[in-house]
Amino acid sequence: MPIQDQFQLNGKTAIITGASKGIGEAIAHALHEAGANVVVSSRKQEAVDQVAQALGERSLPVAANAGKPDELQTLIDRTLEAFGGIDIIVNNAAANPVFGPVENTEAWAYDKIMDVNVKGPFELCRLALPHLKAGGGSIINISSVGGLRPEHQLGIYSVSKAALISLTKVMAREWGPQGVRANVICPGLIKTKFSEALWSNEKILKYTLAQLPLPRVGTVEEVAGLALFLAAPASGYCTGGVYTADGGYTV
Repeated sequence: MPIQDQFQLNGKTAIITGASKGIGEAIAHALHEAGANVVVSSRKQEAVDQVAQALGERSLPVAANAGKPDELQTLIDRTLEAFGGIDIIVNNAAANPVFGPVENTEAWAYDKIMDVNVKGPFELCRLALPHLKAGGGSIINISSVGGLRPEHQLGIYSVSKAALISLTKVMAREWGPQGVRANVICPGLIKTKFSEALWSNEKILKYTLAQLPLPRVGTVEEVAGLALFLAAPASGYCTGGVYTADGGYTV
């Protein structure tokens, strides 16, 4: 197969959570351009409608809260109804309602972080598994460099992202014999609304860039390119992998 054909997703169907903006939206565009049917999901219907409208044909907007299992079941059902199968899951939705010392994280915030960042990806993949294994499938979980090395003032968020890395490896080991691959991407400082508190703070930005071999803020497209590789046949022998897009932060 020509190498360019190994990056094509014609006839494949992808569900992307947290796809209304930032990294998720960029991944939606990348997979759609490669030929996939793309289910755009996030909490607000208006937001996913806008992304799906920009994508055009072969897209479906479905509002769903990644922290609520009943809404994830609806997401699966709507996808099957529209496209007849599921081939790719991208768990990009994330929550982090607190920023500061870990001891200041209250129970409600801890639960929200874990529900969206860990339990949500597990539940969506568990529900999708019978359909993924029907023809093989690719799970791509979006973690963070904080999952590899705890980030300052982002304690429980870092814990949740470390758990997501471990969950990905469990999926890879247990579901590989069924033809399902699972890999995880750990972005560093990427210019998104979610990370604005970091890159918009001159002091934090200067400190962060000083640690990078590539001293600049990353783009969402640079993460989306890696996601396309992991979704496509080109990465057919890759599972359980932890891939960074961090400018060398973790070197």
